[in-house]
Amino acid sequence: MGVFVVLPLVLPLTAWPIARLAGPRLHPRTATRVLSLVGGVLAVCSTLCLLLLMVATTAQLPGNPLPDAWADPEVRAVVPYDEAVGQAALLVLAAVALACGHLLWRHGRVRAGAARALTGLPPSRRAVLPDERPYAYALPGGPRGRGRVVMSSGMLDLLDTREREALIAHEEAHLTGRHHRFLLVAGLAARANPFLRPLRSAVAFTAERWADEDAARAVGDRRVVARAIGKAALASGPGRDLRGVPPLPAFAAGPAPGPVPRRVAALLRPVPPARVWPPAGTAAGLALWTATAGAAASALSSANATLVLVTVLRGATSAL
Repeated sequence: MGVFVVLPLVLPLTAWPIARLAGPRLHPRTATRVLSLVGGVLAVCSTLCLLLLMVATTAQLPGNPLPDAWADPEVRAVVPYDEAVGQAALLVLAAVALACGHLLWRHGRVRAGAARALTGLPPSRRAVLPDERPYAYALPGGPRGRGRVVMSSGMLDLLDTREREALIAHEEAHLTGRHHRFLLVAGLAARANPFLRPLRSAVAFTAERWADEDAARAVGDRRVVARAIGKAALASGPGRDLRGVPPLPAFAAGPAPGPVPRRVAALLRPVPPARVWPPAGTAAGLALWTATAGAAASALSSANATLVLVTVLRGATSAL
């Protein structure tokens, strides 16, 4: 098993270039899907390798349910530095489980809180809350639900008719594209391996850009969408008081102030090309090939380490 079991823990570094270049160089729909897929594969592989590193150490703990043969020296020899690395892997894996569990719990709690804020309102696709404070977000439904676009009266008062159409189209795009799923995958990946945090930020930005482009196509005017984004960002800036406002989901519109100028600037430029894969000779193409190669190498390393360890464990169990 050797070094193959450790490689997936550091191979997420190969995704950093594409995380930086995806926003300005790729179509946001392509960027969101590719970054989420690469991040998910790398996260699963690194978590699997933590499990493999943990096996030999766990087998030596008193009262464990594993076969006694799994603690034989032949098995421990397969895992490099089994005592130190195995114990560290056990702690890290526990931390990963807690972090991912906390994210899932918070995700469900926020969605439930946002749904409770709509209690008593008509079950329409769009809901307007009587609140002077400006906010708007997309609230996904369940497995069979279509979701809802939630806006405050304060937000609608800030926009003219065309800008309201743009805002609604933006939030509808979040629901139609199920962007919350991509954001959840990126969030879980970042908690499974800290090296994947740049991908989480990149997915958050590209998902907003994806909704911007869909809204611009629906409205037919990119400048109107840019104005709506700018007004919404200024009205719901970091200085406003959020106490009492219905909790905004992690997939809500209204990103951090930094990306907003980049989104507006992108809308003032022509529509980005919708090609699936950029040319290999470009910076984005090289970065995407690097990230893909890193994900493939991580998957192969995990498969190799798993096969070796399973073969040794089966042999040790058969020897009983």
